[in-house]
Amino acid sequence: MIIRRKAAAIAATAVGLFLLPLREAKGEEALRVLVSNGMKAAIEELQPGLEHASGRPVELKFNSSAGVKKQIEAGEEFDLTLITSEAIDDLIKRGKLSGDSKANLVRSELGIGIRKGAPRPDIRTVAALKQTLLATKSITYPEDGAGRGYVEKIFERMGIASQVQPKIILAPSSGASTHSIAAGKAEMVITLYSEIVPVPGVELVGPLPGEFQYHIRFSAGISAKSKHAAAAKAVISYLAGPSAMASLKAKGLDPY
Repeated sequence: MIIRRKAAAIAATAVGLFLLPLREAKGEEALRVLVSNGMKAAIEELQPGLEHASGRPVELKFNSSAGVKKQIEAGEEFDLTLITSEAIDDLIKRGKLSGDSKANLVRSELGIGIRKGAPRPDIRTVAALKQTLLATKSITYPEDGAGRGYVEKIFERMGIASQVQPKIILAPSSGASTHSIAAGKAEMVITLYSEIVPVPGVELVGPLPGEFQYHIRFSAGISAKSKHAAAAKAVISYLAGPSAMASLKAKGLDPY
């Protein structure tokens, strides 16, 4: 009986020590993190891990990478941002991010999604993709997404820009574009794997073929004015670690 009580006490102490950072975090100022929609599903799932790593609450705000960049340029207060690598580089040049804080994290392939259960289109070759795009009744993608410019260049390079233009439904966000597929409001979405894979009712067909394969890279950067740089660095280390990386991969994001 005495041995069992001692074992229970030791177990309780161990649990208490594990939860200590979270308990202490309740009285701490939140770590403010601005995140690209391309990482939204994964980061939402990893929020408890972010809080444990940083030892404080984590406040997440999501937008397109372009939208986050504008927020930062306009002077919004934040501690850490997770957006496209190009945007991180530019913000470092502008003095908005600490110059030595950039950390390359993950990348996501540009691909095609359809409503789950719908006939799978042929996109295995450039010629097949061209015919599929011409035959598709409606195509959606985020109007401010990191891949929009590239997608529209593909249409131009294929010589079908004018033919597909009437079919395009620009969505206000990545979430709106993929959910419109699930709801049957559009037939095909062209966006990042990480914006297709996590959405119920949407099925990933695959990547763009051949010369049109493309991916977006995401990095982390710490605000030049952050008072919680150490906590932000702890979050970056956690995201680069094996446990977080497994969750990131499950959401359509691969190591950088």
